[in-house]
Amino acid sequence: MGVRALECRAVSKRFGAARPVLDGVDLQVAPGTTAAILGPSGGGKTTLLRIVAGLETPDRGEVRILGRRVAGNGAFLPPESRRVGLVFQDYALFPHLTVLQNAAFGVPGPAGIPRAFGALQLVGLSEAADRLPHQLSGGEQQRVALARALAPEPGLLLLDEPFSNLDAALRAGIRDEVARLLERVGTTTVLVTHDREEAFLLADRVALLLDGRIVRAGPPEALARDPGSREAARFLGETNLLPGDSDGSSAGCEIGRVELLPPETGEPPRGSVDVLLPLDGVVVEPFPGEDERPGVAVLLRTAFQGPFRLLEARLPSGAVVSVRSPARDGWRGLPRPGQRVRLRVAGPVPAFPRP
Repeated sequence: MGVRALECRAVSKRFGAARPVLDGVDLQVAPGTTAAILGPSGGGKTTLLRIVAGLETPDRGEVRILGRRVAGNGAFLPPESRRVGLVFQDYALFPHLTVLQNAAFGVPGPAGIPRAFGALQLVGLSEAADRLPHQLSGGEQQRVALARALAPEPGLLLLDEPFSNLDAALRAGIRDEVARLLERVGTTTVLVTHDREEAFLLADRVALLLDGRIVRAGPPEALARDPGSREAARFLGETNLLPGDSDGSSAGCEIGRVELLPPETGEPPRGSVDVLLPLDGVVVEPFPGEDERPGVAVLLRTAFQGPFRLLEARLPSGAVVSVRSPARDGWRGLPRPGQRVRLRVAGPVPAFPRP
């Protein structure tokens, strides 16, 4: 299996008498990959990152970087000895230092300036080397912070909500730039974010952190296809849960009988279940007839969202199903709100045992 770039084993952290911020977190990151820790704000993501960086100590558990134990079980290696680069949420640039001096801050001695200049070239800011941070845009400041983290040639790069301070107009473009940069550099990277789109775009693997625990981890496609639990589904924005009855391979629900996606581990659920209809996995078709049959609903509204169109349809029970449809489907003439449509799933879907 080889040495992992990062391994967290049963990491726990509590502040005061409150419930644990982290409760037995296990996380593995392979060398040369980008991993995202995805979860709600205040859910412990930054605490975990600070423990990896050496800015916090775990109450229990251990952290290993490139096979070396850096925290836990009596060990603690200071941040400067961990070969970790950290990009803070607010960038933390020194206002009185030039861009080049900021980028060189973490590399002492004569090697600092040439390595910092090389890092600035890497992020496309070598021409701004003599400017001060306040003379740069938000996106440029973010790239300076990234150059400063890369200049020491870290074995592990940590990004703490790196795009949260950028306005919406900049965020998408800078995010794409960083994705290309990380692929080119090849440094093992851990990103923490509350943004599903950000995590899915940048990461090879996503770990979903809810209530202090990693509840699901895998490639973005796997999490999108099967979040693993109703709580994870709701956080990821997959809200279409219909009651059903499962025989283990398929389930009957209000839109008809649907094939079930086998779970990653364990036996498929049987009996009373909640069937998850993924937003991207439901097809909406016009239904001109007046007869009643499974899956027939009334279209409530459509909303244009750039490359997608969000549709909402109400089933006879009153349940509302949301569907994300490619905007090009609208060119073929979607039904208008108030008209009847039929819903069907495009493939196997997950189901969770009902409480």
